[in-house]
Amino acid sequence: MTTTYEVRAIPPAVLRELRARDDAGITRETVTDTEGGAPLRCCLRHSEAGERLLLVAYAPLRRWAAETGAEPGAYDECGPVFIHAEECAGPRPGGGYPVEMHGALRVLRAYDARGRILGGTLLEVPQERAGEVGHALREVFADPAVALVHIRAVLFGCFMAEVRRR
Repeated sequence: MTTTYEVRAIPPAVLRELRARDDAGITRETVTDTEGGAPLRCCLRHSEAGERLLLVAYAPLRRWAAETGAEPGAYDECGPVFIHAEECAGPRPGGGYPVEMHGALRVLRAYDARGRILGGTLLEVPQERAGEVGHALREVFADPAVALVHIRAVLFGCFMAEVRRR
């Protein structure tokens, strides 16, 4: 079966902007990750001990709306995300679900072309079965009104990755 969606990390041009000044208007300080395990939205993997990171404020729906002309209104959110302090290689090619970023509880939050929330799909899938998330994404995108999906962590509510139709 052909995949009808593509999982996207934060684009390189946006990362450059966030490193200079984040979506809250603040220039953040670089930190060295002493333990590893921070979910990196630039390359869709967890950090390793010793990597230099930034914790920045990011408004993913606002960024998408600026690109598409949508007007998300009150659904525009700004929240914390980890990124590499310097440019990195980005995610592995393929655009599939980032299995290594999966946690036990994730939500697929669907938006229409105007940027309004259509609903959400709670995923209670253990790490070892993260490959099954593709089925849930195909179901969400079966609704023609869905233009965009955000993968979010349930525990902290933070943005993990963006999913768009191919």
